[in-house]
Amino acid sequence: MDLNNDQPFEQMHFVEEVGLMFELIGMPRMSGRIFGWLLISEPPQQSNTALAEVLQASKGSISTMTRFLIQLGLVERVSVPGDRRDYFQIKAHAWSQLTKQRLVQIGEFRKLAARGLDLMTSAPPQYKRRLQEMHDIHAFWERELPLVDERWEQEEAKQRIGKDT
Repeated sequence: MDLNNDQPFEQMHFVEEVGLMFELIGMPRMSGRIFGWLLISEPPQQSNTALAEVLQASKGSISTMTRFLIQLGLVERVSVPGDRRDYFQIKAHAWSQLTKQRLVQIGEFRKLAARGLDLMTSAPPQYKRRLQEMHDIHAFWERELPLVDERWEQEEAKQRIGKDT
């Protein structure tokens, strides 16, 4: 990794780790690198130019990936008074938004498994096991994840109240 910028090695290593984590879950590594930098950058709002410079990436790549992160609901475009440029920052409640998107995906996997099971209604049970497992685990998460998310929101509200006192 070429570190011709002024960022400490540990920060850039963290950024790369976030990029690898995003890649591991099927997202572009560059989107994770941008997200990783926005998690630790000061100020928290960063311009396209600043992101391209610190991440040593093209402005085109930064532009494409910031649009992707905006579509995911993880990042938002903001303006700074007196400055014409757009800036990007982590969107409030980004993690809850990501969880809600995963819940939609879980529901789609459950529906897909149900369609597969419908195709195999006359097949012996041993031939349906794989689809049944796919269906059952996704049905479980579809039921349970909203409850966990609700508990998180309650926990977060308690934490906010504790910080405000």
